[in-house]
Amino acid sequence: MNTPNMLTILRVLMIPFFVVFLLCDITNFDKYIALGIFIAASLTDMLDGYLARKNNQVTNFGKFMDPLADKLLVSAAMICLVELDKLPCWIVIIIISREFVISGFRLIASDNGIVIAASWWGKTKTVSQMAMIILMIADLGGGFAAAETVVMYLALALTVISLVDYIVKNKQVLSMQN
Repeated sequence: MNTPNMLTILRVLMIPFFVVFLLCDITNFDKYIALGIFIAASLTDMLDGYLARKNNQVTNFGKFMDPLADKLLVSAAMICLVELDKLPCWIVIIIISREFVISGFRLIASDNGIVIAASWWGKTKTVSQMAMIILMIADLGGGFAAAETVVMYLALALTVISLVDYIVKNKQVLSMQN
């Protein structure tokens, strides 16, 4: 198993620890531990892709697991933020629904020998969602409350824009039949 794939697996393994520290009252520093875990997991997302491309270690496992690991991490974080009353559930429903739609598109395309790569919009969407989650967990208050709201709506807008972009660029997938 190569380093990028190990980083992807590490990201998935970090999720339960992140959730426990974010939702459970274990120490006086739970929020900060959860924040550190989330930031570290987010950084592995950038690092595994960089290393896979740089060292020519792109694998089918990585193509499948890397986006899945991202979806698991971000979805778990957003569901926790709903539980903590920091994020409206309707926004989480839109964001997670987008992920199901794109995953469905990729599955249909894959069955027909087509690979739908991540777009610039999709990557920007992921970064904005991770930034939103980091700000909400950090809960810096004051002027940062407005920044949280702006980043939340930016992440939502980028989620919808990236969905439309994927559909428009890959509309031929809708007409594919096996």
